[in-house]
Amino acid sequence: MKYRVLGRTGIKVSEVGYGAWGIGGELWSGSRDDESMKALRTAVDEGLNFIDTALAYGNGHSERLISKLLKEHPGKLSVSTKIPPKNGQWPAAPNSKLRDVFPHKYIIECVEKSLKNLAVDRLDIEQFHVWNDDWANDNEWWDAIQSLKEQEKIRFVGISINDHQPENAIETGKTGRIDSYQVIFNIFDQSPIRKLFPFCQKENIGIIVRVPFDEGSLTGSITLDTKFPPSDFRHKYFTDERKKEVVRRVAKLKDFLGKEAATLPELALRFCLSFPPVSTIIPGMRTSRNVLANCAVSDGRFLSPSLLEELREHAWDRNFYD
Repeated sequence: MKYRVLGRTGIKVSEVGYGAWGIGGELWSGSRDDESMKALRTAVDEGLNFIDTALAYGNGHSERLISKLLKEHPGKLSVSTKIPPKNGQWPAAPNSKLRDVFPHKYIIECVEKSLKNLAVDRLDIEQFHVWNDDWANDNEWWDAIQSLKEQEKIRFVGISINDHQPENAIETGKTGRIDSYQVIFNIFDQSPIRKLFPFCQKENIGIIVRVPFDEGSLTGSITLDTKFPPSDFRHKYFTDERKKEVVRRVAKLKDFLGKEAATLPELALRFCLSFPPVSTIIPGMRTSRNVLANCAVSDGRFLSPSLLEELREHAWDRNFYD
């Protein structure tokens, strides 16, 4: 496993981190706690030291599972978590008011819940789970964060940027208050390259890449016959017409498999790691088999400039979360 520094935080994080939404149970079918714990332990054995979770993942269930791992490896792992929007709206609406989403008292309460769930005294990185850049200079959220830092309950603060809106946090970054961004970045959504990545390089802000597999499509596992139960968010994400387009576009990516990447998942992860502004990627992993395959990609090899240029042609402007 190779490591990078998460921007100005100075935290040394594994290139492949652990996205812990799927182990929360809700909105993901097929999750089992015993299998999830085995996968988490395998990840640590492979050198992974960064885990991303959220208070909303299974109403704290993901955080509570991770607390078991933290007890087994005291002081060796870094964890980022997130404050869910009080109004329950993902993503934040353009006209939303900060006091309806992240009021001061609510921020404090959520941090306390995460501290309890994770069984720690201080959070490494606390993130806002949605964002609206109109809130950049609103002191409501910043006063709460400063208070938490003074009490040594959080070390650093970040923003989990709204789906497919990579520029909807840059103004907040200009305030100097943000230490990290979490953003969707993959072969299909390459939009962070335009403005967010250059900005983060200039300001030394860490980048946590989520959805490197486009919720599964870039692994090649989505077919026309793939079915998800209605309770699984992918039931809506991969509707019949969307699946047809996914299968068509993914088929074209198979032409790039070879010496630089043997499989589609490897191609997807190496693509993300080939960009220096990226600090870590957090694929969702619920089995040890997937952990081993994903962690093996962090070996110091990146995609060639010529292949990266060819893959730029496969960017796909769309939003399946709507």
